[in-house]
Amino acid sequence: MKNLNRVHINGLRAVEAIGRLGSLPKAAAELGVSVSAVSQQLIRTEAQIGHTVFDRTRAGLVPTFFGKGFIARLEEGFQHLSRAVAMADGVERTLLLSVAPTFASKWLVPRLGRLRAAHPDMKIRIDPSPGILDLKNSDIDLAIRLGNGDWHDGAPECLLPQKMFPVCTRTFAERLTGPADIFRQPIICYENPMFSWDEWQTAAGLGGPLSFDGPTFSDPWLAVEATISGQGIMLAWELFVEDALADGRLVAPFPLRVPSNIAYWLVSPKNRKPTLQMQHFQAWIRTEIALDDRAPTA
Repeated sequence: MKNLNRVHINGLRAVEAIGRLGSLPKAAAELGVSVSAVSQQLIRTEAQIGHTVFDRTRAGLVPTFFGKGFIARLEEGFQHLSRAVAMADGVERTLLLSVAPTFASKWLVPRLGRLRAAHPDMKIRIDPSPGILDLKNSDIDLAIRLGNGDWHDGAPECLLPQKMFPVCTRTFAERLTGPADIFRQPIICYENPMFSWDEWQTAAGLGGPLSFDGPTFSDPWLAVEATISGQGIMLAWELFVEDALADGRLVAPFPLRVPSNIAYWLVSPKNRKPTLQMQHFQAWIRTEIALDDRAPTA
């Protein structure tokens, strides 16, 4: 680590803040110094390392090819330093959870009261992000994701496997006498689906093309709303439509529910020692899942 002796830590903090926030004024505000001071720290750091980190353009500071990699390493390094300081202080910070939106709204949030009762001192912040946040390069402690478990930034643990099946309104279902009738009905779609009609058709012993002439949406929530309004049939998964099934807005016209390789997963960061809060949350959610009648059985 001798190469660190030739670079001032404040300069590295300035470079990291500029890269992360995208401008000198924002970096200065975060660091509590003037814009001029941040600019001087940037110039000094570039001279110390012998590389230009940012190109100066009319649009502002733009990371160079070298700068992109340099800033990414700095971000990762300062995240590790932040965790080390928190450990040294003996302070358990807020537990940061990245949670698939449907799981957050339909499963986790209704159970937060039980979590608080079990761990009254635990503070959590939930980010209901539909995207995948990289656990290696973020402050996220744990993630709950929908997918097939093929992620390389953490260790996945299966929580709730999901089965897929068609849903529609009760009125729409009255048109259907059997699974083969779906070939003559509009299918409501959404972009980048994780579940395949082909798999359900195969399990139902059906062949032939479906009529994908219903509306297509970028968001599956909108597809559900279109289905509820009676515009067609949608292929859904259990947790996503359980409320609409429970209150009668939707029905499953056929009893067949097909297992898939898609599930909700608890993903823990690799190569990071779990905090006490992480351990408590992991133990709590495993207990809650065991009580859930949708959970897998041994």
